Amino acid sequence: MSNEDLEKRRIARLRDFAIAQARARFDADYPDFVPEDIVASICAYEEEGNIGDVLKKMPGTVAGRPYTTFVVVDGGTDQTAEIARSFPGVKVFEFPVNLGHGVALQVTYRYCVEHGVKYVVTLDADGQNDPQEISNLLAPLIADQADFVVASRVLGEDKTTDVVRKTGVHFFSFVMNRMTGANLTDTSTGYRALRVTMLADVVDRLTQEQYQTAELLITSLKRGWRASEVPTVWYPRASGTTKKGKNWLFGFRYARVVFGTWWRER
Repeated sequence: MSNEDLEKRRIARLRDFAIAQARARFDADYPDFVPEDIVASICAYEEEGNIGDVLKKMPGTVAGRPYTTFVVVDGGTDQTAEIARSFPGVKVFEFPVNLGHGVALQVTYRYCVEHGVKYVVTLDADGQNDPQEISNLLAPLIADQADFVVASRVLGEDKTTDVVRKTGVHFFSFVMNRMTGANLTDTSTGYRALRVTMLADVVDRLTQEQYQTAELLITSLKRGWRASEVPTVWYPRASGTTKKGKNWLFGFRYARVVFGTWWRER
C-alpha cells in the first residue's frame, strides 16, 4: 500500500472516530429520542451570529405536520452549539472538529435512513433561506410528484448582489441539465427537500466533504430519481462571511465536483 493510500486511510479513520464521538454524545443527550417523519436539518460552522435568528423563524409545523429540527454543528470554536441547544426541541449533533459540510449532511442522511424518517429538508444556517418556505418544498414530495425538490432563486427572487455568483448559478444549471437531461433553473442551492428512500439509495455513493449539492443532485438524477423545483426568496447572508472562499476558487472546486461526479455516474 502506498503512502498516499495509508494517509487516506488514516484520515478516514480519524473522521469516523470524530463522528462516533459526536454520535455517542447525541445518544447520551437524547436517550429516548425518536425523530418525526420530517426532519429539518441545519448544518452550521461558526454561525453564532445567525443560528439563533434562523431557529426563531422555524415554523411550528410544516405541511400541517410535526417535524424535528436538527442542527449539525461542524466543529468550530464559537457558541453555535450552545445557542442551538438553548432552543427547546432542537436536537444538536456536534462534531468535535471541523469535518466539512458534506460530511455533516451525510451524517444527517444516514441518521434519517436508520430511523425511518420519510422526508429531510436541508437549509443554511446563515439566514439566506426563509424557513417559512419549508412546507412549499415538501409539497411535491408529499404529493408523490418528486423525490428531490430544489428551492430555485431563479424562479423566485435573489436579493443578493454578487453578479459573479448569480452568473455561476445559470452556468452550472445549464451544464448539469445537459449532463443529466433535467430541466432545472437552480442546481447549486443547498435549500432542498429530499425523500429518504432516495437517500438510502445514494448516500453510500457520496464522497464530497464540501460542495455536495452537485454530487447529490447528479447522482440522484443519474439513478432515476425525480427532481423538481419551487420558487424561493434568497436573502443576503445575515452576518459574517461565507465559508466557500473567493468566487474563482469556489467556481473551480464546484466545477471539479460537477465533472467528477458526472464521470463517475455516467
